[in-house]
Amino acid sequence: MRHLYECPLRWADLDVLHHVNNVVYVDYLQEARVDMLRTHSPAGRPGLAGERPGEGLVVVGHDITYLTPLELRPEPVRIECWVTEVRAASFTMAYEIFDEVDGVRTTYARATTVLTPFLFAEERPRRLSAAEREVLARFHEPAEPAAPLLAATPAGEPAAVLPLQVRFSDVDVYGHVNNVKYLEYFQEARFRMMGELATEESGGRQVVVLARTQVEYRVPILFRPEPYEVRSWVTHVGSRSVRVESEIRDAGTLMSRAAVVLVFFDPVTQRSCEPDDSVRRMLQGLVGG
Repeated sequence: MRHLYECPLRWADLDVLHHVNNVVYVDYLQEARVDMLRTHSPAGRPGLAGERPGEGLVVVGHDITYLTPLELRPEPVRIECWVTEVRAASFTMAYEIFDEVDGVRTTYARATTVLTPFLFAEERPRRLSAAEREVLARFHEPAEPAAPLLAATPAGEPAAVLPLQVRFSDVDVYGHVNNVKYLEYFQEARFRMMGELATEESGGRQVVVLARTQVEYRVPILFRPEPYEVRSWVTHVGSRSVRVESEIRDAGTLMSRAAVVLVFFDPVTQRSCEPDDSVRRMLQGLVGG
């Protein structure tokens, strides 16, 4: 069984290409997930939906593959979500963001999220109850995990380092930075790095779109006046794409890691394209730090 959620779109969700921004997809997944867990939470145990004081879910990781650009329209987009694995103290949800007209399905993105129930007063995960496991089992569809993007932490000096200042509005009801905001932080760091390359090497003509992103959450990020640090590496350059890995650190503490595949994009033809030779050479020079 799958849960179906109809998610409204907002004008503010769009990027400069008039597509829904890749970060906003994670917000849509969160909306669908909360709707499913609220609708199907076991009686007397709504903690999976974050409705018990001091109790809720913590996201351990995201993996999202972007397939087709989604544009603004008055109708909501549809999201199916289900469960692919249940463990003692965590579970994995899968999603498909799509439209279906006359039996023809257009899929915009597929994703998975690993989650763990968490006791915020004690700052520790807890085991799933028997009732919660029973609810999750109704939506269980086993699936093979996708090949990971994240490898060992890249060696050498990063290609770019960005001070990260957390905004007060980034913090959720549990006092931690919301998982969606991490993708904004990584996006900002990539934009700074790739934007500098485009400006310096190709007169600003290079456009990239996100094909896949994978994020691991290690330690909660908190609101404070001191900045954190986002470090980014170029780890692979293909004929039409580039892979970038990033991490957020607080001194010697690793807070989060991410890897993305970026595809060079021609906004006129709406297709992938090869980057300028000068940009390719610059990127290849950054591989391996």
